[in-house]
Amino acid sequence: MPSLNRIVMAKSSRKMIRSLGPEKLDVAEISGNWGEMFKFRSYQKFRYPAYDICAGPYLTEEGKPRKFDLILANQVWEHLDRPYAATKNVRRMLKKGGHFWVAVPFFIPFHAAPMDNSRWSARGLKNLLIECGFDEDEVHSEQWGNRNAAKRNLEDVWPPMYDEKIDSLENDPKMPICAWALARKT
Repeated sequence: MPSLNRIVMAKSSRKMIRSLGPEKLDVAEISGNWGEMFKFRSYQKFRYPAYDICAGPYLTEEGKPRKFDLILANQVWEHLDRPYAATKNVRRMLKKGGHFWVAVPFFIPFHAAPMDNSRWSARGLKNLLIECGFDEDEVHSEQWGNRNAAKRNLEDVWPPMYDEKIDSLENDPKMPICAWALARKT
């Protein structure tokens, strides 16, 4: 059963990625496996600590940044010590016209894995991407949440599993649970 916190984000994000034509994309995923549901032309995972996106872009054998059409980061950026450096490194790894999709929590409990450092709303996530070199007009960000989901995130068993009988997916813009964005490199 999926986490309540990710139902709306996942549906919206799948639509975003499908609109890019996944079958023609060379894709990297940073410390996750969310991209496994798509049929990409190529798909590589880069997991921490073997690959630390804060330390620099992932390099070819010739020492140049590896290049991708799409880079995915699902529920990773809040754990990074240096998310601005990491975002700049991702941008260096994108081909011209390539995209970076990132999803992050906002109102959820502290969860150090190995650390828990940052939170962003949709506007905050857009600001991060702009400050790291993406054009404002090329960043689409969204957020979702509501008070019931916020209360469920305070339960002893976390994360809360979605229960369609008790969990509304209605959005309250003043109570974000998570945010996500798709940014295009120009």
